Amino acid sequence: MDLYEYQARDLFEKYEVPVLAGIVADTPEEVKAAAEKIGGVVVVKAQVKTGGRGKAGGVKIAKTPDEAYEAAKSILGLDIKGHIVKRVMVAQGADIAREFYFSVLLDRANRSYLSLCSVEGGVEIEQLAVEKPEALARIEVDPLTGIDRIKAVEIAKAANFDDDLIDKVADVFVKLYDVYKGEGATLVEVNPLVQTGAGEIIALDGKVTLDENASEVRHPEHADLEDKEAADPLEAKAKATGLNYVKLDGQVGIIGNGAGLVMSTLDVVAYAGEKHGGVKPANFLDIGGGANAQVMANGLDVILGDSQVKSVFVNVFGGITSCVAVAEGIVKALEILGDSATKPLVVRLDGNQVEEGRAILASANHPLVTLAAGMDEGADKAAELANA
Repeated sequence: MDLYEYQARDLFEKYEVPVLAGIVADTPEEVKAAAEKIGGVVVVKAQVKTGGRGKAGGVKIAKTPDEAYEAAKSILGLDIKGHIVKRVMVAQGADIAREFYFSVLLDRANRSYLSLCSVEGGVEIEQLAVEKPEALARIEVDPLTGIDRIKAVEIAKAANFDDDLIDKVADVFVKLYDVYKGEGATLVEVNPLVQTGAGEIIALDGKVTLDENASEVRHPEHADLEDKEAADPLEAKAKATGLNYVKLDGQVGIIGNGAGLVMSTLDVVAYAGEKHGGVKPANFLDIGGGANAQVMANGLDVILGDSQVKSVFVNVFGGITSCVAVAEGIVKALEILGDSATKPLVVRLDGNQVEEGRAILASANHPLVTLAAGMDEGADKAAELANA
């Protein structure tokens, strides 16, 4: 779960990371009141979960409350890369002398953590990594030891911080890692981390991504951070029934059991779709090992609720759950859904009791169901039906 900037700022403050005052507001009147409370120069910043806010006009400096009011009027309602601004943060202005970059993230490829750090902050880190890779220090962080004082100093030296700044930034690095570990995050990023004219180190703009798996068990309070209004309604519906679902921009709904099989199915459908008008997968949906009737019905209900979906490809390998149970689940699911099931289903079964499972579907003879002998055949048929 990605947090808004103001939520990241609040977490930083909780862990004593140095931040400036910030107040969230939903109306120009609230922005003006916030500017009056903070005093002095403020920055009105759009709260959206995407980059490029400044270039899109979503960040404005205001020297007076009246200027903050006018800035809010121009920012609220702004469309930034498809994200409509409904809330802003009024942040205390900073006397910026230098800008740096720091992050700690989950490095899945190496099964460890990784810290990225640079004395050249305030720019897009992807751009810096391509144009000046030598300016970006990459330091592996052992999950068992994390970022202690010694590691923080190592990171600061690798990033070529001036000697007189190493101790100051190292203190902040340790606290930012405390946020990462303490909140079960997969990313904690500050860009920019600034040195003020007075020499203070301040986390000016934070980005935090929380691991939802950790949130469910260790941090139930993270549920309060979720923006339910901004959540995709289909993803919210799937989450409520315990399904692993991600909406994509395509026309072929996908149901499979096991993340690896579903990912392979996405690739095969995308490849097949090139021959049928360029249709693409509409979602990722992993129903796991328990493909019973209710689970299958829940999955179909979510997918059929997507107006973009024109056909559905059910690709299941029977392992612990046999193909008989899966086939019976599909038949029962179609009974449960009744008239709401209106789009063609292509079903490919393989594995444990496959012949018996196929026989059950053949006997049911549902007009929406087409059996496929293999994965490639099923993907091709589903793409064809979606393009029909």
